[in-house]
Amino acid sequence: MLKFPKFYRSRMRTRSASVLSIATLALACGAATTHAQNPYPVKPVRVLVGAPPGSGSDVIMRIVSLKLGERWNRSVVIDNRAGALGAISLDIAAQAAPDGYTLTTLSAQNLTGMLLKTVQVDIPKAFTPVVRMVVLPYLLVVTPSLPVSSVKDLIALAKVKPLVYASSGTGSVVHLGMEMFKSMAGVPMTHIPYKGSGQSMVDLIGGRVQLAITNSLTATPLVRTAKLRALAVTSARRSAAFPDLPTIAEAGVPGFDLSSLYGVFAPAKTPMHIVRIINRDVLEVMYSPELKEKLAADAAEPAPRHTPEEFQKAVASEVQVWDKFIKTSGIKIE
Repeated sequence: MLKFPKFYRSRMRTRSASVLSIATLALACGAATTHAQNPYPVKPVRVLVGAPPGSGSDVIMRIVSLKLGERWNRSVVIDNRAGALGAISLDIAAQAAPDGYTLTTLSAQNLTGMLLKTVQVDIPKAFTPVVRMVVLPYLLVVTPSLPVSSVKDLIALAKVKPLVYASSGTGSVVHLGMEMFKSMAGVPMTHIPYKGSGQSMVDLIGGRVQLAITNSLTATPLVRTAKLRALAVTSARRSAAFPDLPTIAEAGVPGFDLSSLYGVFAPAKTPMHIVRIINRDVLEVMYSPELKEKLAADAAEPAPRHTPEEFQKAVASEVQVWDKFIKTSGIKIE
């Protein structure tokens, strides 16, 4: 049997004890990390939607929730709380526990509502931006009976005939977008607000109002069935779904640019490891071939892949843009 000197055996025992201590510490740290970052989700997740069933935001979120439910093996429940430019749903979400089990959809019109004081929640303080879901333009659409086929025709007609436009609500992005169009084109028009895009489209189809700016998810099926006529897209570049449809900027109002901001938010102080899980999984769902195909059919596409921090910067930029426009235009909610 091979024997080592006494001093060497003592050194080996000391080294073994050190290795055991390090291993024990590593296991303890691993256990602490696992405890600090519990698996998510382990129960159903509720997503508040501040719009009625059938609206553009509701349609997207329902498709995504089904796919997330399959991915997580948990129910993802849609809770529609329509009204007041999303103020109702945002108020509920802001008071929820910051644990990732209550989320909310949020769009640019919620931000404009906050700036116009119809939404009382301080969105940047109350929420953590999680993930932007889609990029989609709005469409400038008219009732089929209106004798115009271009933006230039519309501007010329508006200068000699009173026109009435619809929106999904006072202070909404489509309301402010049309006010921006009026200002940049130099034409007068009368505004009639509705409680949601669905109601406004019914009256637009029937000719009770003449035109509107509305999101492509709502407008596309109506345009393709000739219930409405599209004159232009509102974004800075053309839509792949309507390649022959010009932008408003190139059709007669240089510099006009209006696009969507739509995503998922969590109550402030939601743990960042949960925020990152939701960000990652929602983007994976958005980029699935099935969902990309469905979005493309409605002139939409998944948002470019991004981090929660990048989305937060985009939200801050959106607030800055609309705050400047509201202050310079003098628009107020009476």
